[in-house]
Amino acid sequence: MNPSKSESKPRGRQRSAVIEAAILSATTELLASKSLREITSDAIAQRAGVSKATLYKWWPNKNLVALDAFLSTIRQNVDIPNTGSAFQDFTLELQSLLRFYTSPRGRVFREFIAEGQSDPEFLLLFRERFLASRRNDVRVIWERGVQRGEIRSDVDADIGMDIIFGPMLSRMLYGRGPLDDASALAFVSLAFGGLQKAAA
Repeated sequence: MNPSKSESKPRGRQRSAVIEAAILSATTELLASKSLREITSDAIAQRAGVSKATLYKWWPNKNLVALDAFLSTIRQNVDIPNTGSAFQDFTLELQSLLRFYTSPRGRVFREFIAEGQSDPEFLLLFRERFLASRRNDVRVIWERGVQRGEIRSDVDADIGMDIIFGPMLSRMLYGRGPLDDASALAFVSLAFGGLQKAAA
């Protein structure tokens, strides 16, 4: 695919999948060795082999490119398990997430949150583009558990998933406590102690 051909297309035309993949891959590679604030749109465009005009045609700034790249990367590296057990699925999911978030490619998650503290508009987009998408992916595990009778149907799904994943986010942000497979198992075990009880 010749990037120059894509650049000549009118605004609003569907993105070239090849060029988009190149841009997201380039962004992911840069984020593995540099912080979000260190990388630039110029660096992304140069590494992807496209012009900055192409980049800005599809993303208004580098942070949104990074968001899409991060979501693409996490989906490639963190599968949604289906073992037949909601407890096992949530444990495997959390363990996989912890390994990813503590890797060079995953550390930018904390940078997104930090960036959002001084940029409310970016924080909103972070919630819409990344958090909402991830929440929908994981909700499948919850719904299967409810259907199989493993999870109380009277528990709000969002609250339940906050209880499961909240401790991981707390330790990531505060830097206190281990982030390993044993911790993931402990988090899910404690959460399921309440999720599996009969409704009062």
